[in-house]
Amino acid sequence: MIKENLYEVEQNIRTACEKSGRNRDEITLIAVSKTKPVPLLEEAYITGIRNFGENKVQEMCDKYEVMEKDICWHMIGHLQTNKVKYLIGKTALIHSVDSYKLACEIEKQAAKHNCVMDILIEVNIAEEESKFGLSEEEVIHLVKEVAKMPHVRIKGLMTVAPYVVDSEENRPFFRKIKQLSVDIDNENIDNVSMNILSMGMTGDYMVAIEEGATMVRVGTGIFGERDYNKQVEN
Repeated sequence: MIKENLYEVEQNIRTACEKSGRNRDEITLIAVSKTKPVPLLEEAYITGIRNFGENKVQEMCDKYEVMEKDICWHMIGHLQTNKVKYLIGKTALIHSVDSYKLACEIEKQAAKHNCVMDILIEVNIAEEESKFGLSEEEVIHLVKEVAKMPHVRIKGLMTVAPYVVDSEENRPFFRKIKQLSVDIDNENIDNVSMNILSMGMTGDYMVAIEEGATMVRVGTGIFGERDYNKQVEN
């Protein structure tokens, strides 16, 4: 099942790239594996997936211990400051930085490990009350503050678009966050790049790619529906 699903996702990515005049190698597919058992991740790994996304710190750490070490782990869920210490050295990229307090804790823990932690700033581009992330107006201020931290490196932006039946409804939001990344890039802030746009999930990743996404986070489209009875506490 996973092999067939991945083939379909790959074809969709290529179609979206062709439609928007982009190269396939500009897009990183992140297999969102939250709540999924290790055997399913191994199946995706055998098929060629090397980027996995998790929402819960404990679950990611448990899988990190038993999975192959050439995997890039992405923390894509809301992150509590008291969990940061468990991630440093295990995760390649933290997508969900949405406060100065959280960035400070990442700086503190990365300094202890004598490393630089790559992060994305999470933007609530649709300003949904139920979602985490900064408003468009708050982003540039946080970016400038975090840019001063020697052990944290901003690589771009992330957003979780609204759940919609018609993916076209999210096109304006993807377009807005792409423009925001361009505006920030034009500020030429030291220690900040806007090379990564993490946006688009199973229902709308093709539209996201057409509007500039460089990372898409696909879970259900690869692994099928999630079993939320098996969630692990963060």
